Amino acid sequence: MSAGGARKTGPELEQRAFGWLWLHLPSLGGPSCFLLLLLFALGGMSRKQDLLPPPWPDFQGGDAVGTAMESLAPSPAPLPARFRSSSNLGFLALHKRCLLLLLLLLKYEPSLGKKTFLTTPVILQPDDSVFYEDFIHLNVLDKRVRNDTEISVTYLCSKPCIVTIEAIASLEFRTGVSVYKKSWENNNHLHTTWNQTVNLTFPSSMVFRDDFVIKHSLIVHTVILYAWLSHKQARVPHAKQEEGYLQAIARDYTLLDIVPPFERPHKDHKVCLKWSLEYTWRLQANRIPWCPHETDAVEILNFPYASSGEMAGLVKKFPKFKNRELERIRKRQISSPNFTVSIWLYLLHYCKKPLCGILYFIDSKEMYGSPAVFLNDEGCVHIQMHLVNGEDTAVKTTFSLPLKQWLRLDLSVNGEQIEIRSVGTNLKIHQHEIFHFREDFYYNDTSGYLALGGSTYSPGIEGYFGTVKYYRLHGLETERISNPFFSNEVLKRIDAYHQKCPAIQSIASKYGFTLRQGEEEQKCIRDNYYLEMKNKYGGNLKCAEIIWEKELIGKHNSMSRQLQKADLQLPEAIFGRKLFVTTLQNLSKDDGLHYINSSLQSLMDSSCLGYHRASYVLGVIFEIGLGMPTDPLQGLLYSLVAAQGGDRLALMNLGYKHYQGINDYPRDLELSYAYYSDVAVKTPHDQNTAEGDQAFVEPVRLQDDELLKAQTRESGDLFMWLKHEAKRGDAAAQQRLGQMLFWGQQGVGKNHKAAVEWYAKGALETGDPTSLYDYSIVLFKGQGVKKNKRRALQLMKKAASKGLPQAVNGLGWYYHNFQRDYAKAAKYWLKAEAMGSPEASFNLGVLYLDGIYPGQTGRNHTVAADYFYKAAEGGHMEGTLRCSQYYISGNLARFPRDPEKAVVWAKFVAEKNGYLGHVIRKALNAYLDLSWHEALLYYIFAAETGIEVSQTNLAHLCEEQANLAKTYLATDCVWRYYNFSVFQSNAPTFAYLKVGDFYYYGYQNQSRDLDMSIQMYSQAALNGDAQGFYNLATLLEEGYSIPSDILDHLEICRSLHTSNTALRQQLYERCCSLSNQESISPCTFALLYFHLRIFCSVWHSSLIYFLGSFLAFALVAFVIQCFQRLLRIRSQVSSICGEVPTDCSSPDESTKASGMAEPEVHPVPNNGEEADLNPQRPSSSS
Repeated sequence: MSAGGARKTGPELEQRAFGWLWLHLPSLGGPSCFLLLLLFALGGMSRKQDLLPPPWPDFQGGDAVGTAMESLAPSPAPLPARFRSSSNLGFLALHKRCLLLLLLLLKYEPSLGKKTFLTTPVILQPDDSVFYEDFIHLNVLDKRVRNDTEISVTYLCSKPCIVTIEAIASLEFRTGVSVYKKSWENNNHLHTTWNQTVNLTFPSSMVFRDDFVIKHSLIVHTVILYAWLSHKQARVPHAKQEEGYLQAIARDYTLLDIVPPFERPHKDHKVCLKWSLEYTWRLQANRIPWCPHETDAVEILNFPYASSGEMAGLVKKFPKFKNRELERIRKRQISSPNFTVSIWLYLLHYCKKPLCGILYFIDSKEMYGSPAVFLNDEGCVHIQMHLVNGEDTAVKTTFSLPLKQWLRLDLSVNGEQIEIRSVGTNLKIHQHEIFHFREDFYYNDTSGYLALGGSTYSPGIEGYFGTVKYYRLHGLETERISNPFFSNEVLKRIDAYHQKCPAIQSIASKYGFTLRQGEEEQKCIRDNYYLEMKNKYGGNLKCAEIIWEKELIGKHNSMSRQLQKADLQLPEAIFGRKLFVTTLQNLSKDDGLHYINSSLQSLMDSSCLGYHRASYVLGVIFEIGLGMPTDPLQGLLYSLVAAQGGDRLALMNLGYKHYQGINDYPRDLELSYAYYSDVAVKTPHDQNTAEGDQAFVEPVRLQDDELLKAQTRESGDLFMWLKHEAKRGDAAAQQRLGQMLFWGQQGVGKNHKAAVEWYAKGALETGDPTSLYDYSIVLFKGQGVKKNKRRALQLMKKAASKGLPQAVNGLGWYYHNFQRDYAKAAKYWLKAEAMGSPEASFNLGVLYLDGIYPGQTGRNHTVAADYFYKAAEGGHMEGTLRCSQYYISGNLARFPRDPEKAVVWAKFVAEKNGYLGHVIRKALNAYLDLSWHEALLYYIFAAETGIEVSQTNLAHLCEEQANLAKTYLATDCVWRYYNFSVFQSNAPTFAYLKVGDFYYYGYQNQSRDLDMSIQMYSQAALNGDAQGFYNLATLLEEGYSIPSDILDHLEICRSLHTSNTALRQQLYERCCSLSNQESISPCTFALLYFHLRIFCSVWHSSLIYFLGSFLAFALVAFVIQCFQRLLRIRSQVSSICGEVPTDCSSPDESTKASGMAEPEVHPVPNNGEEADLNPQRPSSSS
């Protein structure tokens, strides 16, 4: 470095220049920087002196940056000797300068919009230091945004200028919208203040309300009115508004006031409207739409749900947001999702299959969407996401979820990040994991539906769901999620139950092991050398047998006795079943319900050992108070436990309670469908197996004497008579016997082997087409007989040749399942469908659903759904189940989402389950055997599942055996179950009449409710019951009115609604039309009496009194007139007789004296010839 005043050498000046470039390079523009660097490099190449490379730049003036750079630079190493020649040194200096140039270029980072914090104006700005006499000013008196708003603009131009006014609006979904603009020139009035008046005109949708022309009035946030002045020669042609405003010589602006849409006036369009259009518009002209509060937080589940691990679960569908802002956010997040799912779980087992469903979306194409959360067989969480490019990606947690404890699983998605957390009941995080992805997720929760648990595509978890919350638009942290542990006591009881049961299972297992060990030592000792040696020299088994015995004999006495009797090779669940059967047999005896309290422990032990029919029975006992006070919480606990264990009756019980919303269960159609579909999925399989206690479900009412007489058993007269006829070769008897034994009908238990014998006899001996078909089916499936496909096919073809539709459908089934010949299968199924076979319709739907229909490519869900619907209309169970799935998902336009219809259809299938039929059969047999305790017990079990026939039968039984019901039931049996039955879709009319009478008279402690009574009677009338019409007419007689909506349902003309008399006549006439025409019914007498009363009322009216008085007066007048005429006639006759001789006056005496005959008396003539002899004729004629 040279001294301060010495002249700088070339290298030193170069170093100074280089330092200056280093510091000021970022602030220079791109072209200037590149030019300077290029000159610097060329200058270095042209100079021939000082070829040694300069040291690292030394910046003078104490520059801190230069010091820092110098300290960071490495010290230059000495050059080798071969580089010290002049040529080599020059070449090295050139390369050194090029290297420095490259470093400076690397330091320079072009600014292309990224990480830019300062903006550089590209439009020349006016110099504020120069004084301008030009100005412009806006004068706005009324700042409201209205049409034809008058403003004035005051301005002065020093040169020819252009004045511009523009209004810029910010709307709901757009900003910076020009809604008004006007410009004019000023060439003459220079250096003079000038005032210009302007009328602002805005779009009609901004200043007027909605009407028949303006469909949507715009929501405006702000309107700014700009005014500016620019000289002609300085004006940039075609400049944008913001550029023209910034270039202006003078400018001004003002903010206008917004008028809300419903405070704006209506526009006079000056058009003539149709009266209908004008009337419609006036109806809604002054209505202000109200937008309800809407949030993205959705509570999917707020009540415990028991998941049995089957292919059934909860289905939810999410609509689009009504709030346009939320809907806009949702659409924006389709490719960059932000959402959170929070689920309370209680897991009993890990998945027995590769994956079990926790929560997942199914899109409109029936494919997995985002997210899809599963549990695998190791207890880890499997998370799958659908990508924007159409592919799928999945991750698995490194941690596994704990068993038999409540935990909350929180899944948050924020863009390309997935965070999953396991939280305990104290809301402390136990496990936590974050996954990062580079792909964009595709997330649209309005397309398709959400499944919780199982579905058609995946089994559910084995356990329980608590509260489930879903935040549709926000990926939240644990602290911000509002989903605390249930305050409901039932969740704690679920945990206590599952913590208690392992101890009981351990007792049964160890006790059974000990007994097996003792038996093994007593058997085959001589045949086994090792066992013989062990028995001879080995020590005795050491275990705490005495402790177990004391515990068993004490609290679990019944279980102890059952274990001692049981087959020791059986698992604990079989022990539980045997214990349950023994307990129920004791309760079914005469006076067996007296011991229900002492039987509770045995039922609890059976439940813990895994036989969950005992759990269902416990739930019913606690809920209705059978032999004890009611305990709803304990009843709910055991109902959930039984449903989780897969008991059909418990699943139907919970489905029915959630469907009706009774007994403090929330009405939740999706939850009801989850339970009903669980049973419905199993029902077709249950019907085709002979395992378990099953029977055909038959709706036999206790009030129907004919059906009761038709019930029989294997030893009954009807069965024996059918058997006798079948042996004689009667085809109908053989067919009926086979069906009764195969399906378990009319009180006969299932016996596939015996049924096959009668099928074979009817098929081979009589050639009956139905028997041929039935026998071929059992030969195909090997049910009760060894499989023989060849023989089965021959019989099937023979039955089809006789025109049996089921056999034609069976041939299609054969070619589909065994030959895989879909063309032939479709041919036979089309033929069978034309013959009216619902099974064929279902099978054709399966071909379309699987995409294997001949001549068709790909799946066709729409056509398949049409065939399934046709099969369902014919009563086909699987077709009905498919349609219920379509109704709950709403994925097809042909089946819009209808949860209630889905529940009704799934309920229809579930109520055909054979296990339920067995319970109903047990109840009916007990009733026929006059075993009242057993009948009451089994009818209660069936009625609590929601079967209408069992509910009415139980109410009837409680009416007949009133003392029995009052003794053992804490609830009013008659009131409860008749009320349950009338809210079923297939309730009988007599139940409506019963409940109507209860409300009319006031049943026991219930108060009168005439409104409910009218509803019940009208429902009976709608079902075609004459008594319903009669009761409604009676209520009218008593002065009560019937609501118009009920009369509309009864299809009574509205013109009769206001006339009580006309209504009564109409009701009585309908009553007569529905009554038995062969005999005189009460309705006939009522109608006759009604007409008589009308006649009497008319007879006693004032009009009749007036007419009667007038007729009486006329009659009296007529009688008086006749009497007067008679008097005149007599007087005339007397005068005539006075002119005759005296002897004529006494003819009798003359006759008697002379003894002559009586003279002939001639009548007075009426003809004209003797008119003169009849002086009274004119009077008589008159």
